Amino acid sequence: MTRALAVLLMLLCCTPVVVHAQAVTLVGPSDVVAEDVPDDVGQQITVKWNLSPQDRAQASGARPVNGYAIYRKVVQTAEGLESGAETAAGPGELAFADDFDYEANQPVGTVPYSVNQFLDENVDDGVTYMYAVASTGPGGTYSPLSVADMPVTARMEYINEGKLWFLIIMMIISVVIVFFVFYAKHGGTIKVRPIAGLEAVSEAVGRATEMGKPVLFVPGILDINDIQTVAGITVLANVARTAAQYDAQLKVPTARSLVMTTARETVQAAYLGEGRPDAYNEDNIYYLTDEQFGYTAGVQGVMVREKPAACFYMGAFYAESLILAETANSIGAIQVAGTAMPSQLPFFVAACDYTLIGEEFFAASAYLSNDPEQLGSLKGQDLGKIIAAFLLVLGCLLATLAAVLPNAKPLRIADLYITNNVLGEDGLVPDSEKIANLDLLMERDQDAQPAIDEGAN
Repeated sequence: MTRALAVLLMLLCCTPVVVHAQAVTLVGPSDVVAEDVPDDVGQQITVKWNLSPQDRAQASGARPVNGYAIYRKVVQTAEGLESGAETAAGPGELAFADDFDYEANQPVGTVPYSVNQFLDENVDDGVTYMYAVASTGPGGTYSPLSVADMPVTARMEYINEGKLWFLIIMMIISVVIVFFVFYAKHGGTIKVRPIAGLEAVSEAVGRATEMGKPVLFVPGILDINDIQTVAGITVLANVARTAAQYDAQLKVPTARSLVMTTARETVQAAYLGEGRPDAYNEDNIYYLTDEQFGYTAGVQGVMVREKPAACFYMGAFYAESLILAETANSIGAIQVAGTAMPSQLPFFVAACDYTLIGEEFFAASAYLSNDPEQLGSLKGQDLGKIIAAFLLVLGCLLATLAAVLPNAKPLRIADLYITNNVLGEDGLVPDSEKIANLDLLMERDQDAQPAIDEGAN
């Protein structure tokens, strides 16, 4: 008996146990839809689908879906035929083959599980495509293809409806600019707020004349192709005219050769306009070096040796701004600075007597020239700032009221429209889907409010 049991145990241990795994078929997504992306240049198509039931149920222990693979094929349409011998694709040619080879056909894209859309950004304008989506599982398994009902053609939109509000605002500003330009040309007076830094030019140049010291003008360290340098040259023309009137010596060290040439012509024209061509000396407008701190050291040397009574810094500046301002401050010069470099403005404000901050610096040309076109442009820009400020204030007010009065549907819709349409890219027509989501959110809040009130009591 004992021997028989031993033999039976030996047979059981040596006999291999074969377990047959039950094959599980992946279920593909449903309701695949391909749509051309609106307001683009015809190079994007969005593919959407409903998640596979196995993807939605994976939390309850079902076999998980790793992700989704998106396939496409080009569909030959009648308008895309190149010769009369070709024919357009028939209804049967639009679908993918039943024996589709997943290994031989690479997908145009893949997404992980729980994602139900894909943006295909590698399509051509005017080409028609058919899309299909398959679920992917462990071990390189695929579900049967779920094919979109209809093919889709990528189309370029000539008008971006999401930018219509931007177009409207720009048209309003343009009309206002044209109006003020014609108004100024026909003798109308356009009032411009006085800029303190420019009003101080006569004072600074007059002080230099009384003390018998020169005036130093630094046009920044960038070349003439920078807009800040151009604005600085405009201010230089006004300083040169004042220096010619007061018979003050004007020195302009430059860091670029083209800036030197432009500055010489500007100053010469200013002296000629004031009837003092003999007082102009081109040697006072000279080139130092393109190297940043070499130029800074050269300007410092001029300050220390000649001790100018007035220093003007108009242009683009970097780390040398505080070095120059502190050196001129140590010799007791009146300093007027202007730049649009945000990182350097604090140094000029702290060390200089007058500072043109950003927009004031660019408005200096209109303020000094009194040219109708520049003044009209300046007024138009001011209107643009007023519109932007109004929209920001209105948006903040509506957002606050919508938070304080959550049941006030018109306020929330107005806030949504300003946020997504006027300031966003939804165009003129409100998005019906976002309005529907807002209605659902408001209903949910109303249903939850009694429970909150009961809990508070």
